Order: sequence, then C-alpha cells, then structure tokens
Amino acid sequence: MEQLDQAERVKVDLGANSYDIVIGAGILPFLGQELSCYARQHGWGKQVMVISNPTVEALYGKQIVTSLSEAGFQPALALMQDGEQYKTMDSAMQLYDQALSLGLDRKSFILALGGGVVGDLAGFVASTYMRGIPFVQVPTTMLAQVDSSVGGKVAVNHPKGKNIIGAFYQPRLVWADVDVLKTLPAEELRAGLAEVIKYGLIWDGNFFDYLEKRFREILSLNQEDLREIVKQSCAIKAQVVAQDEREGGLRAILNLGHTFGHALEALTHYRAYRHGEAVAIGMVMACKVSGELGFLSAEELNRVTVVIRSFGLPVEDRNVAAQDILASMYHDKKAEAGKIKYVIPETIGRVRITSAIPEGLILRVLSS
Repeated sequence: MEQLDQAERVKVDLGANSYDIVIGAGILPFLGQELSCYARQHGWGKQVMVISNPTVEALYGKQIVTSLSEAGFQPALALMQDGEQYKTMDSAMQLYDQALSLGLDRKSFILALGGGVVGDLAGFVASTYMRGIPFVQVPTTMLAQVDSSVGGKVAVNHPKGKNIIGAFYQPRLVWADVDVLKTLPAEELRAGLAEVIKYGLIWDGNFFDYLEKRFREILSLNQEDLREIVKQSCAIKAQVVAQDEREGGLRAILNLGHTFGHALEALTHYRAYRHGEAVAIGMVMACKVSGELGFLSAEELNRVTVVIRSFGLPVEDRNVAAQDILASMYHDKKAEAGKIKYVIPETIGRVRITSAIPEGLILRVLSS
C-alpha cells in the first residue's frame, strides 16, 4: 500500500469525461483494487478484455490478470501483433471477434496494457464496440505514459496516412507505473523522450531547462527523475486537453513535430523510424522553419538540437525526398481546406499555429 500512498494523481478536467492519471512506482498490483471502486461507482460489469501484445503480456500479463481476478473481475487476454504496421482495421476486426466470443456487453470494459499502438487500437475498439464501452489505459512505454495514453485520441492507420480513422474517446483511468520502464529497450525509452522534450518546447521553458540538465539521470532511469518527467508531461497535456478536448484550437500545439514526423513514418511504411524518432526529426524541422521565419534564434535552435541528440534521438533524415514529405503532409488529417497546419516554436516554451508558410521555404528546410 505504501507504493499507492506515494503515487501522484493528475486530473484531466473534462467535466463528465474527467479522469485521473495515477503515477507511481510499483503500483501495478493495486490496479484491480482501484478499478473495483470505479466499477461500483459507475455500474461496470465483471468482464474485462485485456488487450496487449506478446512482449508486454509475457512481462506483465500475469500480474495484471491476478490483480483483476483478486478484485473480483473476470479478465481475458486478447493479443495483437507488435508494431505500428498492425494498428489497422484488420486488427480491430480480430479484436471485435474476440470481444463477441467472450460475450462482452455494454457494462464490460477494455483494458489496454502496452505502448501507444496497443493503447490506440484498444481505445478505438472500445470507442466503437456496441457504440462505446469503458476503457482503461495501463501504458508500459515512455511514449504512452507521457503522451498517447492521455487525451482520448484513439485511432487506426490507413495506408495513406497515420491515425486517419479514429475518434476522441477518453479513458476512465490511466495507470502509469514508472517501474515498468526499466524493462524497455533503450531505443524505445529514447523514442518516448521525444514527446517529453516537446512539452518543454510548447509550454514550459523551465521544464526544457530541467531536461537539458538532467538527461544523464533520466537515461539512467533514476526513479525520481522518471516520476517527475511523467508527472510534468501529463500535467502539461492535461492543461491543454482540458481547454480544448477536440482540437478546435489550442490542442493543436501538441502536434509540434508531428506533421513532419507522420509524413516520414508514412513514407517509410512505419518501419524506418519509431514514432518518437520521427517526431524528433520533425521538431528540428519545425525549429528550422521558425528560424527561417525570424522567430527562433540560432542559439535556441542549437539548444534544441543538442538536447534531442543528448537523448540519443535523430535530428535529420537524408533518405526521403523533400517533395515527397511535402506531398504527404497534405494528406495529414490536420490539414484544412487544402492547407497544411504547422506548429512553429516562437521561442523555447511558446509556439504558434499557422498555415501561412510558403512551400518554397518548407522545401528549402526539408532539403537542407
């Protein structure tokens, strides 16, 4: 119980759709206990489908199933293949089939145990199965803990673009245990840290300073630093989402680096880059565009580049043609009326959203 007592809670304030993000170390065994309270309060049933992949299930599946069973739930595991290329309608159909075979009804719920791909797909299935049943996020990667598990964006990919088919559908709870990050491959940890850097760039210059100073401790998995960066990242995202749940305005700032990054992912068939690696390159591209527009100083651009490199992330792509990246960005779901919506840092800690950037400037930056 000491682990749970020391856990911190960040509230995502969305009125009737509000929920808690619980952040702690060693809290996985207490998930069933927490959910039993939710079930009584909201009239949930006992059946729960735990969606995961073989890698994560082998590490934490038994722990989660035991915790749920001891709390009186009837958990059943449903596994999907591991990788962004499996975040598809075909995978969703397989999970619908399993949900029907298990007899899940509107009082049942879905639990996503895994990284961003598992969370996105499980959330999409939950949002559409019987027109929507509750779901819970148990993120097991850095990327998922600080970004994709929070905010209610759920989706599957289309061959022409990432996350084109999806919905806004909030989880009922996010349960983030930083101890699970110790079993992450180093490259997965680094990829997730791209989103952490993003929060400093878009919202909080002091947080960026912290990352600049503490990157060695973070990469060495210092527990206090891990808790701090997950808490700060979630708190920033919670503030943004609370003001703009469905991306009508402010929430678009969370897409810094993503318009460029999603294009790179799609053009390389989701195999050349992890999501965070593509976002890291995209953030540098956005910063270079900002510099060309006269906003971000050369010193700030250098700081951003150095920090991204310090976390072991790429800062450029030399394999995909600039014209192809630009063309792919027009397929981005955030494009409006045939115009690409760019998120551009004005300084470290503040960004602007604009569509008024000449194609020639974008191509020049992409080619540099």
